[in-house]
Amino acid sequence: MWPFKQKVESLKDSGILTGITDWHSHVLPGVDDGIQNINDSLEVLRHFDSLGVDTLWLTPHIMEDYPNTTEKLRMRFEELKKAWDGNVKLRLASENMLDSLFEERLANRDLLPIGKNADHLLVETSYFSAPMGFDSIIDSIMSAGYYVLLAHPERYTYMNEKDYARLREKGVRMQLNYVSLVGGYGETARKKAIWLLQNGCIDIVGSDVHRLASNQTLIAKSPDKKEHLDLLKCVVGSNTML
Repeated sequence: MWPFKQKVESLKDSGILTGITDWHSHVLPGVDDGIQNINDSLEVLRHFDSLGVDTLWLTPHIMEDYPNTTEKLRMRFEELKKAWDGNVKLRLASENMLDSLFEERLANRDLLPIGKNADHLLVETSYFSAPMGFDSIIDSIMSAGYYVLLAHPERYTYMNEKDYARLREKGVRMQLNYVSLVGGYGETARKKAIWLLQNGCIDIVGSDVHRLASNQTLIAKSPDKKEHLDLLKCVVGSNTML
């Protein structure tokens, strides 16, 4: 008998997105490099509704390139909520670049935390290098009473397995972009995503959706192995941390 490769369901057909909380998205319109107008935001929300997504966290960038104020983001969030009449529940937080703007906001407690207890901060760094004083910034966040939630760790080219292990030891929690598992950010990120899942480093997942078309294309793809999809399902199924 000829050996055959077991067929693996696509992310969409696997049902993994049904009932999910998506912890990372750029659907709030006109505030960063994500969706630019409210009609497109509503189209994305209808797409997520059709997939059975339960809750979507809107996490616009706050960084030197997009110096959004919390007041502006809250106002835009209220506009979107008024326009949305579907089943997906909307929540507002932010994705915070660990730059000088973040340190100033942390000192002033001018933040949009994530989670039901508002005690996590979703943070990111440059993809290519760690911020100066990275560990010190992490310590400052924790000293301020927040858990550090690192966005898409699989995408940081400067991080390796030892870096991930060290961050976990410090208490850093991690959010995977689930499309990384189907090559959404290239082969290196895909391999890192698998390693992070296999080693229990991932706490929650998100789409990091910026455009509807790209999300539709990626969720129609299948992970390389069923065991990788099963690992992702385990993370989604035990998603009680926040």
